[in-house]
Amino acid sequence: MIWLSLVAFAVAALCAGVIIRWLGGRAAAYGEGMPQRFHVGEVPRLGGVALLAGVLASWLLGVWETTRAGDPGSLRLGLWVGGWVAALLPAALGGIAEDMTQRLTVRYRLLLTLASGALAIALLGLNVPRLGVAGLDSLLQTVPWLGAAIVLLAIAGLPHAFNIIDGYNGLAGMVALIVCLALAHVCLQVGDRSLAALLVCVAAATGGFLVWNYPRGMLFAGDGGAYIWGVTIALASLSLVQRNAEVSPWFPMLLLLYPVAETLFSIYRKLARGDSPGMADALHFHQLIYRRIVRGVFHEDEARRVLKRNNRTAPYLWAFTLLTVVPAVLFWRNTPVLMVFCALFAVAYVTAYLGIVRFKVPPWMRF
Repeated sequence: MIWLSLVAFAVAALCAGVIIRWLGGRAAAYGEGMPQRFHVGEVPRLGGVALLAGVLASWLLGVWETTRAGDPGSLRLGLWVGGWVAALLPAALGGIAEDMTQRLTVRYRLLLTLASGALAIALLGLNVPRLGVAGLDSLLQTVPWLGAAIVLLAIAGLPHAFNIIDGYNGLAGMVALIVCLALAHVCLQVGDRSLAALLVCVAAATGGFLVWNYPRGMLFAGDGGAYIWGVTIALASLSLVQRNAEVSPWFPMLLLLYPVAETLFSIYRKLARGDSPGMADALHFHQLIYRRIVRGVFHEDEARRVLKRNNRTAPYLWAFTLLTVVPAVLFWRNTPVLMVFCALFAVAYVTAYLGIVRFKVPPWMRF
């Protein structure tokens, strides 16, 4: 597992360096008026290419070790990993195409993530067997297609959730890395080494990308990177619950509640204003932190000033993510406790958002 993670890290970091040096100009540039733009200059948005290269290289190497080298790490990464690759590629390639052209509309990207979900159901047999609530569990048994619908919703929705929180250097990447390691930890607790190996490889590839993304901001993940994180984490979360009855289905829900809450609240906020949920704006939680909590950085060079202020935003959200990750890891098999923490986080999120909007932020939180 360590060897595979080193390969994922090295391949992703090397590919990212090549993209920055020779291929950066191939990505379409963000316009100056884009609401999600918080940087100066043109930065390549092809980090998803580096991530995909690192993930695929390590996964395929793991399959080769299992089938040809006698599986020295007892990871059992057989040909079934091909199903994961097939499910990942439609969303990943669609996101990369959008990064290169900025002409792939939200509708088509949603269809591609739905295609990833459909392939996961067809090739991997993914389903949601239980939700940890007696009445809903009975309904899942009575209506078999309902579990498949939840799989489609999760795999189609989570990539877009990661895309929403991908706004500042190190933000989405570190959240993805933390979540992957938390999932891998629970996988090892239940003896699911093959699933843990896949997750550790994704975390390592993310680390290779972060070498260039934080704090220097030389490469962005783009839609491709966000979709790779979303699809792989959704596949791992669903597989973990399906394959291991002792894992509560509320464990991945609490673990991923920050990007999920950001997505749901964003949809509600836009619909309440009469706007399309697919329309970009600058009112996401991380954007408000950038504008109203992070203090301005005084520097003669505008690019360096914006970069330093950008880098100060992500640590707030890393800490916010730990509010869900820590209890999720501690109580991964205790459904009632996990449900309570989900409710507490929802209250904390709305309270924090309204407090920032109304300028009610304690001075000690500003730096």
